[in-house]
Amino acid sequence: MRIRNQTHILLSCTLLLIGLLPIMAIGAEPSLLSIAAEKARHATVGILSPEEERATISGPAPFSVRGSGTHIGQGYILTARHAIEHQKGGKTLAAEAIQVITEHFHELTATFIGINEFLDVALYRVPEDTLPDIPGQVTFAESEAYSGDNVFTVGYPLGWGPALSFGRIGNPHTFLTTIQSRLLQVDLSACSGNSGGGLFNTKGEIVGVVHAIIQTEHTQGERRCSRFAFAVPGLIVQKIVQSLIEGHSLKFSTLGISLNVVKQDRHWAIAVKNATGPARRAGFKKGDILLAINHQPIHSAAQLKNYLIEHTQPEQNITITILREQETLNLNVILGES
Repeated sequence: MRIRNQTHILLSCTLLLIGLLPIMAIGAEPSLLSIAAEKARHATVGILSPEEERATISGPAPFSVRGSGTHIGQGYILTARHAIEHQKGGKTLAAEAIQVITEHFHELTATFIGINEFLDVALYRVPEDTLPDIPGQVTFAESEAYSGDNVFTVGYPLGWGPALSFGRIGNPHTFLTTIQSRLLQVDLSACSGNSGGGLFNTKGEIVGVVHAIIQTEHTQGERRCSRFAFAVPGLIVQKIVQSLIEGHSLKFSTLGISLNVVKQDRHWAIAVKNATGPARRAGFKKGDILLAINHQPIHSAAQLKNYLIEHTQPEQNITITILREQETLNLNVILGES
């Protein structure tokens, strides 16, 4: 009899605790990360497929989301260039206007502000009178994202969302042939439709814009999912956005050299194949091996190009260290403009 009573008491206490759990959860304070995620979700929009792609024989089809975007304030919608492109007359063009959908299913028209083809960035703007339909906005982070940083993205993977995915920064100096600068390699779940969405830090600030994924999961048709995502770094995106808002394209530095990969003893290096413009005027010669730029070691052509894009400006005077016939030289170069 005692055992039965003790069991009954224990069971009653367990049920009481289970009953309290939802109440405790409801009353708990939200974490800073959850606040940041909510903020980013409110600022995220879906980029709709063009109406002609959605049309059916029987009439308009339900909306179809092809990409993601982020409201960065004053109606400006930031996304990826490839998320808003369309084919016309055999050419790939940026749409003059796009339709975006908010988390509350408001469909808004955003007009073209500008693009940067080299870094896969596009900027649009919705009318001021529609701003109340977008419940949030976000800003850019003031610092770089580093390996191991906790991040998340908000977007429309496989056309569904807004969905959140959490992960960490992997290699922040990854290079792909699809873009002219470095990319942040991110370990989080992403799919087709995440392109153009924001990559956020734990404060809900933009540290990148999703550019591409490497397919790691099987899906039907052209839809793809992955645990490897890549994002354009936020600081360079911010520079592009500012220039587009001001009405001009961001100019990048040019050096004027083409390079070869050569083997030097037991390691590979990059050597000058041809010098034109600024490099020629600075005295570069065929066969010069590049060692450093402004005292930063150079290991690849991609790394050199990235340094020029992120850390220099046209007409800046820089120093490049080279090896010429076993002699180390410092050449001063006044950079050109792309």
